[in-house]
Amino acid sequence: MATVKNLVIDQGTTFSLTITVADANGNEINLTGYTLRAQLRKSYGATSYTSFTVTSPTPTTGDLTIALTDTQTSALKAGRYVYDVEIVAPAGEGSAVTRVLEGIITVTPEVTR
Repeated sequence: MATVKNLVIDQGTTFSLTITVADANGNEINLTGYTLRAQLRKSYGATSYTSFTVTSPTPTTGDLTIALTDTQTSALKAGRYVYDVEIVAPAGEGSAVTRVLEGIITVTPEVTR
């Protein structure tokens, strides 16, 4: 089951969040070879979305970072969004998809442009 974390993003700013992915026993998952992906949408059924850049600077420790540029957050309308972060196991491990983080994002409006 994914961890639920609601976020606030300031429109027009650079955003990043680093999390550590762990199994049910609290052991860090080695993300070497995994595909990482994350998106935000205005609603669960929305067809348009914004993709986060997802990286794992130290995959052996289970750390991954999701990020949006200031250009991306400027393009978002202020309001409520939903998001999730998924990891996809390497083909040799069955290519299983696991949602590791999900929640609501509130985008606060930018005044200075």
